[in-house]
Amino acid sequence: MRRVCLTLPTHRACAGTIAAVGEEAAYGARQFGVEVHLLVLDSSPAPALAEHRKTVAALPPSPGVTVHHLDEGEQRAFLREVTVRSGAEREGQDRLLELMLPSRVSYGACTNRAFLLAQALGCTSVHRRDSDSRYQHLDGEPVFPLHQELTYLGQRADDVRGSATRSKLPPGTGGRRITMAGGSFVGEMSVDVAEIRDLDPDTYRELIGLSIPDGYPEIWRGHLIDASFRGAGDTAFDGDRTTLAPVSPMRVDMCNIALDHEVYRRVPLPPATDTIGSDYFLIHLLHDARMPGVQHNRHIVNFHTAERRTDAGFLAYQLRFAKFLLSKTYLNAVYAQTAAAGDALLDAEGHLRACVVAGFVRDSIGLDRAENARRLDVLDRAYRRLGGRYATVADTLAGRRSRLLDEARDDMADFALLMDRWEALTRASAEAGPGGVPPVTAGHRPAVTR
Repeated sequence: MRRVCLTLPTHRACAGTIAAVGEEAAYGARQFGVEVHLLVLDSSPAPALAEHRKTVAALPPSPGVTVHHLDEGEQRAFLREVTVRSGAEREGQDRLLELMLPSRVSYGACTNRAFLLAQALGCTSVHRRDSDSRYQHLDGEPVFPLHQELTYLGQRADDVRGSATRSKLPPGTGGRRITMAGGSFVGEMSVDVAEIRDLDPDTYRELIGLSIPDGYPEIWRGHLIDASFRGAGDTAFDGDRTTLAPVSPMRVDMCNIALDHEVYRRVPLPPATDTIGSDYFLIHLLHDARMPGVQHNRHIVNFHTAERRTDAGFLAYQLRFAKFLLSKTYLNAVYAQTAAAGDALLDAEGHLRACVVAGFVRDSIGLDRAENARRLDVLDRAYRRLGGRYATVADTLAGRRSRLLDEARDDMADFALLMDRWEALTRASAEAGPGGVPPVTAGHRPAVTR
């Protein structure tokens, strides 16, 4: 039986989202006859964690669904076993564990943990949702992205070309399998970025413009700036529409994504801490390698938790946004190389060549830090121009200037290191099997031992 992993990483209270994703898991098992492993990776504070345990325990048993709810201690125990099995030296084990489960927020690392756990569970794909997400409804029924993900993922592109609303496959790629399916979000754009846009549209365009690679014609730069952080707008779902093509990272969101195991068992995501957007790397890579994907319109409804509207949540997000803009200096250099490589990113079997990608990441580490120093200057002037609590952000960035410059470079070095060890880690996870990932209750169908 086909086995898939529907995962929800979280570090904040989201009991409602857990219950909703539980419904999606039951839908997938019921409609597609697959075995769905619902994996909640929980780094929340104790009160939220306790509430989540109650919510998970209260999920109605559903045939074909196995629920796993792992706190950080349980995740660490699994990762420790995997790093030992991978053959890494003791010092290397500690370093890998730090990259996989850092003490700070890491969007890439939490998804990497899901990748390894999915390998242990014997799943053929990972389907990711986020804690600040809800589902759209049509005729009173929730619109689950899992429907399109399970329909297309892993299929040969030419075999499903006729069932897609439209096809934009590059010549010669129809024989490749669909490795990604994704949609975007509707509703609120990022609350803090939206506030910058409302306060000063010119400053907003200046800051977002830092994320766009050099060399784009001005008209295209403007289009990309306008499209950034906007998702799919406010269009309500009124029926399925799908596009079969290499999917642009601008058209999908990581709260609404599914990846085939042939992708994530070869290349991980950057484990950068406190950096938004760091988990989009594989989408860029698959697009540049001309791998078929499916872009669908089962968009998730975005909302912002109460924490995002506090002063502490505001400052945390702005610092992650600043680190994102610094990371783009390095990532855009990598993406320029992956775009130029194209099909050379794939081996004879059509799989990603991790060693090639790691080489591009290493090339970026030596970039002159002067560009990021300039970016910090732009950020400083922009935040001081905005005033109010943005001036506090400017002061914080100024006090961490040297550290931020170091971290942006070191994050790429860490990524290269993790990539070197990644295939050993995914093999070790598969060898460890599901025994280290027990189901929550006996009421749910237990994981099948391989």
